[in-house]
Amino acid sequence: MRDKLTDRNFDQLAERFQQNIYNTSKGQLRQAVLMRDLLALPLLAKPCSVLDVGGGQGQLALRLAALGHQVHLTDISADMLEIAQAQAAAANLSQQFRFTHSPLQTLASQLAGQQYPLVLCHAVLEWLVDPASAIQQLRQVLAPGGILSLMFFNKDALRFSNIVYGNFDYVKADMRVKKPVRLSPQQPLLQADVLAWCQQAGFSVISKSGVRCFHDYLRDRQLQITQYSELEALELQYNQQEPYASLGRYTHLLLQG
Repeated sequence: MRDKLTDRNFDQLAERFQQNIYNTSKGQLRQAVLMRDLLALPLLAKPCSVLDVGGGQGQLALRLAALGHQVHLTDISADMLEIAQAQAAAANLSQQFRFTHSPLQTLASQLAGQQYPLVLCHAVLEWLVDPASAIQQLRQVLAPGGILSLMFFNKDALRFSNIVYGNFDYVKADMRVKKPVRLSPQQPLLQADVLAWCQQAGFSVISKSGVRCFHDYLRDRQLQITQYSELEALELQYNQQEPYASLGRYTHLLLQG
C-alpha cells in the first residue's frame, strides 16, 4: 500500500536537487521559459516587490534580484533557504532579499496582511496534500489586480510520455507506485483541475506555456545537451501554442487576481 500522502519538505535533499534538477538541461530550460514569460509582464519594467513561495535555492529569485527587484523568498526547507542566502550573499544581492522559513499554508498569517503585486509559486502544488486550497492561500498574499506565476507538474504530459515509452502497467495504475522516487513529484496535477481551482479563486488566465514540451520526448537524450541551444529556441517558439503547450512536462500559468 502506498504511504499516506504528506506535504513534502526537502531538508537533507537540497544538494541532490541541485545536481539532479537545477544543474541540468531541464533546469536550464525551466529558467529560460519562466524568465521569458515573466519579463513580458509590464510590472517588471520597473523595480517590483516579488514574493517567491517555495522558492527553494533561489535560482529564479537571484535573476530577478539582479535586475533590481526586491524578492521575499520563502520555503518549508531550512536547507534550501540556507543555500539561497549563501548564493545571494556571494552575488552581492543580499540587500535585495528577505527570507522566511515557512510552509505555504501558514504564510498568509505570518505576513499579517502584507500583499505583493507579483507572487511566484513554481513546482510546489504537486508536493502538497491539498493543492486546491493552496490556490486560495496564494490569493490572500496577492495584491488586488496582481499577477500570480504558477507552475505545476502536468499529469497529462506524464501519462502521454509513459504511453510513448511503453510503460502501460504504470499508466493503468494511474502513475502510482509503491515506492515513489524521492525527487519525483508525488501528486501530478491535471491542467483542467488547476484551471478550475484558479477560476474558483477569482483568477483570470493571462498566458499558458508548456515547460519541456519537446525536451523529454527526444529519442536521443544526448541532444538535450549537445544541441541545447537549438532545442531551447524551438521550445520558446512553440511552447505557447497548442497542442505543444499542453504536452509540457510542467505547465506555467500567468494569472491575474
